[in-house]
Amino acid sequence: MHLAPHILRRAVAAATVALLATAVGCAPEPEEKAAGTPSGSAEKACPQGKLATKTSGRLTIATDEPAYEPWFKDDKPANGKGFESAVAYAVAKQLGYTRSAVVWQSVPFNKAFAPGEKTFDFDINQVSISAERKKAVDFSSGYYDVRQAVIALKDSKAAKATGIADLKGLKLGAQVGTTSLDYITDVVQPKQQAAVYAKNDQAKSALKNGQVDAIVVDLPTAFYITSAEVTDARIVGQFENQGPAPEQFGLVLDKGSALTRCVTGAVDALRKDGTLAGIEKQWLSDAVDAPVLK
Repeated sequence: MHLAPHILRRAVAAATVALLATAVGCAPEPEEKAAGTPSGSAEKACPQGKLATKTSGRLTIATDEPAYEPWFKDDKPANGKGFESAVAYAVAKQLGYTRSAVVWQSVPFNKAFAPGEKTFDFDINQVSISAERKKAVDFSSGYYDVRQAVIALKDSKAAKATGIADLKGLKLGAQVGTTSLDYITDVVQPKQQAAVYAKNDQAKSALKNGQVDAIVVDLPTAFYITSAEVTDARIVGQFENQGPAPEQFGLVLDKGSALTRCVTGAVDALRKDGTLAGIEKQWLSDAVDAPVLK
């Protein structure tokens, strides 16, 4: 029996559509979509202790030298003492690396988030997450919510400041490349240009010697400086967070690093299970409320 030409064309078209549908249904998912599936994807993407690190089987973590308290203890990042050392080892454990598999490296603060390929897997050094820095590096999710604080000598005029307006006429100082310096420039907007230092040690010396009226550092560092290093100084107050989200420290990684998702997942898990809160309570318990400067 012969089919009419128009009926034959319809039959061929229908068969073609059916074959195409079958082919599409059997085709493998694109790699990106498959990577987003929940079933076992995290384990496959982040194999415990077998990530694509700089050195196979090792996790290279960087920080500045010297490594200051309360973030590190005795200038020895590898001893596991101090908030950031403890966080680093907790992240390493979450990723499947034992303490003996962690290698520490010294990298200056500003170099950590400068453009260019990194020699470390991640850097932990009180680096605040910002849109500007994200242009050059990747960040994990935040491991610490931070505020900036002002320190002045107890018997100085600066120590009597109760608001931002009182700071505008002062000579203020901070470490270069830090959010602390940004707060001076953008929030206080002082009449005098801020003094900028390569290290916090230099800023502390300038405060002691009367070269600046006050310095700005993060709040936990401020408590440590005033209690152990410059004991004739006091915390004048802390700044309110700027913007809708709190300022946070994040782990720094290569731009486009294959580790970013895994490291972020580790930080998120440590926040969720209370580990980060426990480490904060242990090492930063002195960072209690300070007057808010408005």
